[in-house]
Amino acid sequence: MASTDGPKPERRPTGQGHHPRVAQPHSDIEGPIADAEQRAAQIRSDEHPLGPPGPRFDRRSTFYLGVMASAGVAVTYAAVRVLGSASSALVLIGVALFLALGLEPAVSRLVNRKMPRSAAVLVVVAVAFVLVAGSVVAAVPPLADQARQFIEQVPHYIRQAQDHSSVIGRLNDRYEIQQRVSDALHGAGGSAFTGLVNVGRAVFGAVSNLVIVAVLTVYFLADMPRIRATLYRFVPNSRRPRAILIGDEILAKVGDYVFGNVVTSLIAGAATFVWCAAFDVPYPVLLGAFVALLDLLPYGSSVGGIIVTAVALTVSIPVSIATAGFYMAFRLAEDYLLVPKIIGRAVQVPAGVTVVAVLIGGTVLGVVGALIAIPVAAAIQLLTQELLFPTLDEA
Repeated sequence: MASTDGPKPERRPTGQGHHPRVAQPHSDIEGPIADAEQRAAQIRSDEHPLGPPGPRFDRRSTFYLGVMASAGVAVTYAAVRVLGSASSALVLIGVALFLALGLEPAVSRLVNRKMPRSAAVLVVVAVAFVLVAGSVVAAVPPLADQARQFIEQVPHYIRQAQDHSSVIGRLNDRYEIQQRVSDALHGAGGSAFTGLVNVGRAVFGAVSNLVIVAVLTVYFLADMPRIRATLYRFVPNSRRPRAILIGDEILAKVGDYVFGNVVTSLIAGAATFVWCAAFDVPYPVLLGAFVALLDLLPYGSSVGGIIVTAVALTVSIPVSIATAGFYMAFRLAEDYLLVPKIIGRAVQVPAGVTVVAVLIGGTVLGVVGALIAIPVAAAIQLLTQELLFPTLDEA
């Protein structure tokens, strides 16, 4: 019985322009494509394995202008939608890149001393991990003990709040602190089991985000030269040398800021611990760690100082007043001694610009925005001085 499938296409050897792992077999059904494949094989060379670039489009063509305008609108709309839907992931990527830039000066210093980059990254990451893990291991036992003591003292604090003759009781009567806390707890809604599930979900999410940021930081740090080179490839060749000088200066400012910010935060935490231990303010380790974390944000030590001052009320009013004075003095020392010495020379952002940048960054991106506000302001300031002002002066 004759076949009804019709004549099968003739098979022939694969041409050089037809990839051996794509759409085999090579046959006559390709029609004019086969001729294009032969020409593709002829334009291939060692210098251009995928062929040299073709002639440019006529940019004055009406069709070209219409297509590019439509494509620009479509790409802009798609970019806005993608950025909006991926905002949480982009925040994690931004934080990881921020941390990688903070560790980059240490890696580059080791590379400049003839150490391979992979080994330098391994050393810096290992040292950072040991420092963080060691700090956590050393701080967990006293933190857990002081947290337990705080939980045991909660009924005592509640009784003091209800005692109208005590300092805490008078503050509670004036500002209704206990009622506000109770309303906040009841406003959370749900049963105890629901609250426990929500807490567990929040803890799991925070740990997952930390792991993601840590992994991305290592990847960015290891591949920083390629990332840098790729970013500069987007700049036209005629502008590339100037872009490299300005871009490297911005990256260096970010790295110096991150390192200096960590150092000043550790100093703030240590100062809090020493003060609380000297004046018998309860939970010195817990408060020191809390102030150190807050001080990573601009003006975080002031917020931490208010909390420590409130805790010092449990000792006495004079100690609380002295604690408030201590944090005022420390704020001045941090602003006019520590920050200019450790960060100021690299970042060079005026105090007024710092406050505005922190407010805008915190409003737009919350804690992350406040954290990166100062280096972003330093970058904008540098670009303004090097690009915008000269252009305006020549206009």
